[in-house]
Amino acid sequence: MERGERGERHDSAPGDEAASGQEFGGGVTGYVVGLLLALALTAGSFYMVSTDLVWGPAIPAALIVLAVAQMGIHLVFFLHITTGPDNTNNVLALAFGVLIVLLVVFGSMWIMDHLSHQLMPMGEMMKRMR
Repeated sequence: MERGERGERHDSAPGDEAASGQEFGGGVTGYVVGLLLALALTAGSFYMVSTDLVWGPAIPAALIVLAVAQMGIHLVFFLHITTGPDNTNNVLALAFGVLIVLLVVFGSMWIMDHLSHQLMPMGEMMKRMR
């Protein structure tokens, strides 16, 4: 958190140089830091899968954690999504997009599962065709 000229507090993302007077977030530096963090998470996931660092059945959960962390890095460093009042529309648009994707994916899975249970087995269908 950072204080403005009148003492109010606002949140700013790395790379959001308009909202913050920080030198760290301005320009190319924020993007380079985000790139290095994203590359480190990607290399870490490949390293984790190829070694015995994590217990075998826990690897999918660990990969999900690293993927969510990488999504957070992308949202903060590249898309500049923060919790500030000026980013409300961006957060709502992102949440709506995630909702639509989840509805499409899980709705399609539900429909395919329902159809799979309702369809006649292939052997029975071949008998009726003869």
